[in-house]
Amino acid sequence: MPNPLHRWGKPITLLLLWLAVQLVIKQGVMATPTVVEVVEKPESFRQKICPADLTTAIDAIISRPEFMRSRWGILIQPLADSAPLYSLESERFFIPASNIKLFTTAAALRQLGEQYRIRTPVYGTGTSPYLTSLRIVGQADPSLSNTQLTDVAQQLKGQGVRLVQQLIVEDGYTPYGIINPTWEWSDSYLYYGASVNRLILNQNTVGLTLLPQQPGKPLRVSWSDGVAARQWRVDNRAVTGKAGIPYSVEIMGVLGEPVLVINGQLAADAAPDFWGLAVRDPAHYFLESFRRILEAEGIAVIKALVKDSSAEMVRSSDQGMGREVNNTEITKITNTAGLTQSPLNPPIMGDFNIIPPQNWGVRGAKPSKLRKSYTERTRELAAVESLPLALLLKEINQQSNNLYAEALLHQLETEERSESSPKFGLVAVQQSLTELGVDPKSYSMADGSGLSRHNLASPFAIAQTLRLMAQTPLAQVYRESLATAEVSGTLRDRFRDTAAVGKLQAKTGTLSGVSALSGYLDIPDYQTLVLSILVNQSDQSAAKLRNAIDEIVLLLTRLGYC
Repeated sequence: MPNPLHRWGKPITLLLLWLAVQLVIKQGVMATPTVVEVVEKPESFRQKICPADLTTAIDAIISRPEFMRSRWGILIQPLADSAPLYSLESERFFIPASNIKLFTTAAALRQLGEQYRIRTPVYGTGTSPYLTSLRIVGQADPSLSNTQLTDVAQQLKGQGVRLVQQLIVEDGYTPYGIINPTWEWSDSYLYYGASVNRLILNQNTVGLTLLPQQPGKPLRVSWSDGVAARQWRVDNRAVTGKAGIPYSVEIMGVLGEPVLVINGQLAADAAPDFWGLAVRDPAHYFLESFRRILEAEGIAVIKALVKDSSAEMVRSSDQGMGREVNNTEITKITNTAGLTQSPLNPPIMGDFNIIPPQNWGVRGAKPSKLRKSYTERTRELAAVESLPLALLLKEINQQSNNLYAEALLHQLETEERSESSPKFGLVAVQQSLTELGVDPKSYSMADGSGLSRHNLASPFAIAQTLRLMAQTPLAQVYRESLATAEVSGTLRDRFRDTAAVGKLQAKTGTLSGVSALSGYLDIPDYQTLVLSILVNQSDQSAAKLRNAIDEIVLLLTRLGYC
């Protein structure tokens, strides 16, 4: 009888080998969590770090080969004590990027107060149903949108107005013109470089969307606002490529001309490509938009013009100042998007206020200054109030909104001069910060937003502003205006699942070759810190610079008393 092992020997051997392999695999799988835990949370990141060891730890980060040519400026100090825990080039000048907004917002909050609202009045002459003139006087409210103008039109309709002989929008640009001369020209046609005037509508921005077609066909161009679209001529050279090709679309402006040149390719299977652009002529954009809104509510407009309120003397409409636009000059345009708010950043949370006549002057909040010359000759028919300043500051510091920051300068004024403008606003910022105790020689401002590379600030100046503001009754409002790690604003996607979540409130800043982070950091086993970290003259990507800054912040979260 044959031995059965000879018949089943090989299968049994294979079975035993298979069982052995499964046992090894099972043991490996069971051990995997331990390995992952070590990789994700190394022991060094759980250990407390002593203040005495902080310098060595930070130097190890900024001394890496990739940062050899980068210039770092850092100041870290306890909120309650100005003695630094770490200082590197902290009294030297750096380009602060959007960290300059910390100066602008601190000064505005101190001078205007958290309940301050920007009030835009609408005046009229004549009696319903026919008005001889309807005048809206710009006060540089950055939050005005089509929604508010529609409510004004509806309020006028409710007062019986059916025809306006002359619509006047009173506007004015900054003393240095439509674009700050210290800004880079290539920023001027993009949404974050939108110009600031006194009648801002939809943040002076417009959305342009590029949609792929069949391969080889030009990309289709779609605008969010037909009125703004009329101000640009588009030279569309971009085409639809085959599915899966790399993205290569580029939009460039033409210096001194209202032309956008679109180049590159967008894959046939790609999602629509959205671009935020600046409105080229904000005053006439406001004029045409308001006129269309009035007409949509059944109020006819015979003639419309823009008046420049930046002139020294304010003149009445019958003196012919400004560019008149007759009814025949404004042709109808199909606006597929309708009359909507800005496609980039809609008005921030809450409501604006449309003030009926019976409530004028009873709100109690400090209003923006108005030109008195009109109240003597005309009657006020309506007005729009912005949200309180405390909420406007959140839009500036959390979302890093350049236009809001620049518009805020219009609200400031110097002690010597009551006229408000960005030029005098910068002087007012310095006056306010000097009164606060900030050294005026430790910074130099060219704008209110940080878009200019002519801005200069030391980490010391920024940290000093943060620390001194924390000692005022406005400390909580100021700190709450900042972005919070993993919670809000420009820090929403940073510091995820780390000890900094909810503990860091800070202002970010980014330009090419520049990265910045300054703010407050609460440490459970230590004390609250004030920090300012600036990097300049770097050839590294913004992502790499941010990661290094974040590493420094995470080091600080491990500080403890030793």
